[in-house]
Amino acid sequence: MSSLFPALSSPAPERPALRFGARSLTYAELGAASGALAARLRGAGRVAVWATPELETAVAVTGALLAGVAAVPLNPRSGERELAHILADSAPSLLLAAPGAELPSGVRDLPLLEVDAYATGDVPEDYSHDDEDPALVVYTSGTTGPPKGAVLPRRALTTTLDALADAWQWTGDDVLTHALPLFHVHGLVLGVLGPLRRGGEVRHLGRFDPEGVARELRSGATMLFGVPTMYHRLAEALPGDPELAKALAGARLLVSGSAALPVHDHERIAAATGRRVLERYGMTETLMNTSVRADGEARPGTVGVPLPGVELRLVEDDGTEVTARDGESVGEIQVRGPNLFTGYLNRPDATAAAFTSDGWFRTGDVAVRESDGYVRIVGRNATDLIKSGGYKIGAGEIENALLELDSVREAAVTGEPDPDLGERVVAWVVPADPEAPPNLEELASHVARRLAPHKRPRVLRLLSALPRNDMGKVMKRSLGAGS
Repeated sequence: MSSLFPALSSPAPERPALRFGARSLTYAELGAASGALAARLRGAGRVAVWATPELETAVAVTGALLAGVAAVPLNPRSGERELAHILADSAPSLLLAAPGAELPSGVRDLPLLEVDAYATGDVPEDYSHDDEDPALVVYTSGTTGPPKGAVLPRRALTTTLDALADAWQWTGDDVLTHALPLFHVHGLVLGVLGPLRRGGEVRHLGRFDPEGVARELRSGATMLFGVPTMYHRLAEALPGDPELAKALAGARLLVSGSAALPVHDHERIAAATGRRVLERYGMTETLMNTSVRADGEARPGTVGVPLPGVELRLVEDDGTEVTARDGESVGEIQVRGPNLFTGYLNRPDATAAAFTSDGWFRTGDVAVRESDGYVRIVGRNATDLIKSGGYKIGAGEIENALLELDSVREAAVTGEPDPDLGERVVAWVVPADPEAPPNLEELASHVARRLAPHKRPRVLRLLSALPRNDMGKVMKRSLGAGS
């Protein structure tokens, strides 16, 4: 058994812990508020948390974890049907929310406990719980059917955060800034619980904007977490904002996750700041699997190497392991280790289907490995692996090639049925200039030269914007992927 938050009982109680806009808490204040809440939550079973980007969300989750109660973070932007499913499936005994929170009718039948971020109470003397006890139930966005609740045990949180501390040389001296939502493992586990486990500080921006990022990095923040959409906006702002370039150049770590960061944005940020963005790879069910290390090479287009304690392999469709490390041989990523969830809530069938007989989790992501073990993800098995003319083609590398062209602002690649090739490569492109969009020949020739002729797009579809979810991921099923 191990404590999740040793810093709450550390000898530096006045050290800053949380800041959301103008509101903040020291470790002493966080310990008092979360301790008071924990005393009220003992024996409560699962509790839902209305996960707005506020102090109260961080206090609610910390208090629940201190009490040994599993928290179910709720996306405040969820639709009625999704919210009703999550509440029926997780059956929380209480809803924790900030005082005065605007709550939809779907949650008003739950007993409400308003979280007092400035309450006074004692941190429990012994708040260690069994490592296998559920800590969080996080609902994954389902591609088919309703979302499934991934049950994350306490050991998954501690092992992931400690592995990232090793990889990123993350200490209590670091100050993290970000604007990530708190209903997702990126913003909540890495972005809030991560700093609290280390004894460092997190400064949440509320809403993302380059000016806020620059302000926090200039005033002592050492780390920035973001998703590709955020880094794309930073890359777009850099040419006209020397102060932003200076602020990013002074950061110790710039980390991107939740989706692949286009190589073009990597290069623009590096050229303007001299700093490389590190990428890592994880999922709700596995937390973090791989990362570029702080003392390693931040190679654009790769997510680094397996984290300490994580086993990773690539597997063919028939279950044969891909042993080649040639940067070309594609296989599904499967992982095993203490970072994994224990299963889907109320779904033993889905849990069984997600694992192999010898305990490897099937991620559904496809990748290649470089000669030095670096992993390069080429997409999702369902939407990003295109089987054309006998070749397995990853959509990600084609997207990166297309984004090298000045005429392309955004790009997504999918496959569609073809009577001759099996599947043909389709490029969905947002032109940089809608009045002068690129043509198919231009795109196909560039990809054929940059990658290989069989990877060139055969179809071009122009769009005004790509459909994206809250985390900035392109929703390829909305483009007709897999149809």
